[in-house]
Formats: sequence, C-alpha cells, structure tokens
Amino acid sequence: MSQEPFLLFLHGVGDGNRNGAWLTGLTAALSRLGYPEIDRARVIAPKYAHALRGSDESLPLPRTTVKQPARDSVRRNRRDFERRTAALEFRLGRHNRGNGWGGAEFVVNGSASLPGFGQVRKYLGDADVRAQVLHLILKKLPPSGQIVIIGHSLGSLIAVDLLQRLPTGLEVVGMVTIGSPLASGRFDVEKLRESMQEPPANLAWWANFWNVLDPVAAHRGLSSMYNWMLDFRIVSGFNHHVHDAESYLSHDAVAEAVGFALFGSKSTEIVSADHGLDIQLDASELTALVALRYAHLLKSRLEGEQAARFAGALRQVQASAINEIRQRNREAGRPLPSQVARLAFDPSDPEALVPEPLPSRHLTKEDAVTLLTVLASENVIRPFEISVERDKWLGAMQELTAEMGLGSQYGTHVFEAAKRAQDVLSGALVINWKKWGTLGAGAVALVVATGGLALAAAPGVAGAAVITSALAGFGPGGMIGGLLTAGTLVGAGGGGIAFSLASPGTTAETVEAVIQRRLTAAILRQRQNLEPDYSLWSILSGNEIAFRREYERLDEFSDDSAQGLKELKKKLETIERAMKYLSENGLEPDLIEDPAESALDAEESQASAARQPQLQLE
Repeated sequence: MSQEPFLLFLHGVGDGNRNGAWLTGLTAALSRLGYPEIDRARVIAPKYAHALRGSDESLPLPRTTVKQPARDSVRRNRRDFERRTAALEFRLGRHNRGNGWGGAEFVVNGSASLPGFGQVRKYLGDADVRAQVLHLILKKLPPSGQIVIIGHSLGSLIAVDLLQRLPTGLEVVGMVTIGSPLASGRFDVEKLRESMQEPPANLAWWANFWNVLDPVAAHRGLSSMYNWMLDFRIVSGFNHHVHDAESYLSHDAVAEAVGFALFGSKSTEIVSADHGLDIQLDASELTALVALRYAHLLKSRLEGEQAARFAGALRQVQASAINEIRQRNREAGRPLPSQVARLAFDPSDPEALVPEPLPSRHLTKEDAVTLLTVLASENVIRPFEISVERDKWLGAMQELTAEMGLGSQYGTHVFEAAKRAQDVLSGALVINWKKWGTLGAGAVALVVATGGLALAAAPGVAGAAVITSALAGFGPGGMIGGLLTAGTLVGAGGGGIAFSLASPGTTAETVEAVIQRRLTAAILRQRQNLEPDYSLWSILSGNEIAFRREYERLDEFSDDSAQGLKELKKKLETIERAMKYLSENGLEPDLIEDPAESALDAEESQASAARQPQLQLE
C-alpha cells in the first residue's frame, strides 16, 4: 500500500478545472525536477462550483476540530513550525512578501464585486454556501493519514478555512497556496485571521506563491496577514493565463514545494557532493569550526526550552556557515577540507541530524589569544540572540581549551580577562557581560573603510595570522563574517587601527568595543605569562592626543551640550581608563617615541599633502 500522502486540490472560481490541466502541469514539472509520478488514486480534487452558486438547504458549519495550542505549548508548537519552515526556505530560496501595488486593496476588493466573481461573494457572505462547500470537501477526505493541500485563488481561502476543521487523525504535511487574494481584508471570512494568529498544530508548513504579473495576487504575498508562513515570488511569461492553476503548478519552484511535501528530499546531494580532502584548515575555516565546536559544547549544557531554542538556532547557523565556506572555496578554487565537509547536512530536511564538530585541534597559547578573546565576547549563533548564564558559557570555554591542549585554566583566564576589561572600562556601571560593547555596524564600517585591516595586520603580532588572513572571502554579516571582523580588530597592527579609530566617523561605542577586546587580549596574555603586545598602548596614546586636539578645537566655539563634544568625552574616558589600567599593571612600554602617534602624524601628513594643489613646472 502506498505511503505517499494524499493530495487535495481546492480550485478557485469556475468549473473546478474539469480537464485536470492543473495536474498535467504539475506532473510534468515534477518529472522535470526528478520526482516520481504522483499516485492518481491518492489525488482528491472535489468539484464544488455548483455549491458556490447557492444552496437550497441550511447546514451548520463543520465544527472546529483543531484548536489553537494551549498557552504552555504555543512556543513549542511555533518553534517546531519554524524549524520546518526554515528547512523549506533552504530548499526554495529567500522569503519574499512583496510590496504590493498602489491601490491594490481597492482593485482586489473591487474585483470581488464584478459579475464573474459571484462564487466568491457567495462563499464570503452566505453561511449556508460556505457550510455546504466545506461539508462536501470533508466527505471526500480520509479520516486519518497525511495530506498535502494545494489551494488556488478562492481555493486558498477555502484551504485556510478548512485547516481547523479537518479530521483529528489527518496531518497536513504541507500546504501550498497559489494566486491567492487572502492578503486583502475583503477575504477575512468570520475573523479567520484572528483564529490563525498561530499555526494550527496539524500543519507542518505553509508556502504561498505569488506571480508578479497576477492581478489577483496584487504583487504581494500573505505573510503581512499570517506572519508565520512563507511567501515566494515567481515570474512567468505574460499571457492571459497568468492566474491559472496550471500556470502556477507548471513552475519549478511551486512544483518543488509540492514534490517535497509529497516525496521528501529527492536527493542527498547536499551531504554527498563534497567528501572533502584531508588538507590543512585556513584561518576562516579554523575560526568557523572552533566557533561551532564552542556552540555545541554550550548546547550540551542547556536544558528544556532554552536547549531546544538554542539547538534550532545552531542548526541554521551551522548550515549557513558550511554553505558559506563551500561557496567561497569554490570561487577561490580551493578544495573543501574533510573537517568542514563532515559537518554538512541537508538543511531542507527538518529531521536531518546535525553533525557535531570534532574536538578542536591544538593551538599554541600565543595563537589562541585572539581567537578565544573573540569567541568569549562575540555571538557564535549570530544572527540569533539567546541569553545564557555566564557560568555555562564559561564551562563550555573551559572544555574547549582543555580539548585544545591549553588546559581548562586557560578558558577561565579568557573569561576573567573579559570580565576585568569590562569592569575597567565601564566604571561603576552594572551591565550585561555578553551584550556590552557588542561590535556592530560601526566596527564593520571601520574594517571596510580601511580596506580590510586584515591586510594591515603585522605578521609578528601573535594570533593575527590565525584570524585575520582571509576576511575578504566573507561578508561582514553572518557568524563567520562577524567573528572575522572582530578578530581583525583585535589582531591588527597598531598603526592602521590607531588612525582608523581616530577618524571622526568612528563612534564612541565602536571605540569602546574595540578597546575592550584589545584590553581583554592584553590581560589574558599577562595571566598566561605570554610576551606583552604593546600595540594597545600605542593605539591608546596616539588616539588620546588626537581626541584631545579635536576636543580643544570644538570646545572653543561649540555649545556645551554639543553631541560631538559628548562623543569625544566618552572616547577620552574610555582611553584614560584603559591607559590607567595598563600603567598600574606593568603593561606600559618603556618607549621614548610613541609609534602610534608617529603613524597618525604620518597619515595626517600624507592626507594633507594629497589635499595641496599640485605645482605646475614651467
């Protein structure tokens, strides 16, 4: 007996597509995509055009069988739904709800009043017609099993109306709506939207497809009304059949969604395409793998709801990170290392297991400073944000450093250094240890503006080679880009970053965040009895001079409340606190000349010379 789900097709206005063109188009597209043929014995396509014209009998609406989840299970239901939805988005591409046409609401609502849309008005306004249509469909359905629903045009409204009235033993493994007008307020029958604030417990996922040329869709999806579902934009050739079900279901993206619901993943290409080679990891690959290992170690320390949410976020972060590395390596002609390849999984399969990274390889204490300083202060599940107790992060860091042959005490020192740097720069303020000083857009702009500080990192600076060698291969967003950006600012040589921090466009928040991380690294090096890196002192002293010069220049004429003065004062307070700590703890270099100031003066001289008019020789 076939285990394939039943396929329910709900037609729009008209005769219900009597010639089965919708199924012909879908079958051809599925075959083209490599899916098996649909078992026609499991296709349910009820015709209800006659019922939409009017009803001679009064029927009660079918009772609601699927209630909204109870309050204590709403979050669990939504989390599971989001996991399945994310898997679908990995397969089909990015969600796109569209912007809508100007006056779209007026056009769609007006169309519903035209003579050809009498069936629509009957379903929306005649309770007996609505009840008769729903009863007719329900009589065609099995009492239990799995079902895939396709709703076209008015059929999409009927599909949503039907969801909560299905037999309790019937699971909807996927719902696809096409050419839907549901974003219009005219189609909110009996406060349907209000009862669908959360996805029904019997629905695995819902994907809506809108064609940019379809006037019924009005250049928009449905997620503005049902924010938990996915919208996808498709484009087809312009013709008078653009709204037809066959036109939609012949499209590869729509057929892919239906095929996935009916048959699951059609291949294992994502996990088998790259077996990987046994080659050495480069800087960015090492950063990503250590960060993922750190995240998995933390996940094992969490429990209950928090553990489930963290696992769901980590699943998506790992899939994105491995895909980023694979894409970058293909463009660079670099093979995929086996350690990276083994972490791949099929993110379009919500049940696919997520491989855990192997224990991290050994690093020297010198090389680990920058990497672990960044991991302790950055979000390794970016862009997701989940607050976790500090002691659990610390435990994961201790286990990570023990695996790396550095000893768990090294992990303790990483967190102690981060906490000490935070206390030094924050004064008496009590702040969130993890969110304080988070590197954001200002730091990204700082890296981009300097052409990538990775290229300016001094080869002799310990740790710089581990993190900063390949920032250009990744964008600043995402987990990898965020870690590389932070690592660049921690490991870069003094001259380039000193000049960049002194730029008027660099905010006080960015200056504080960068200095906090550099101070953390300096404290960690001291606690581990490593050779001091005096570049921080150079950065601080050079910027202190630059900021004081600028403050005196502005203070002479500006209002006391001027924002520019406030920003400079914050920058100076940060620098003064950091320099005071370095001086009191033996981290001040015994130098006659300040290299950072020299670097700043040299940069200023070059910039000044560039602004001077060129002399013309006679």
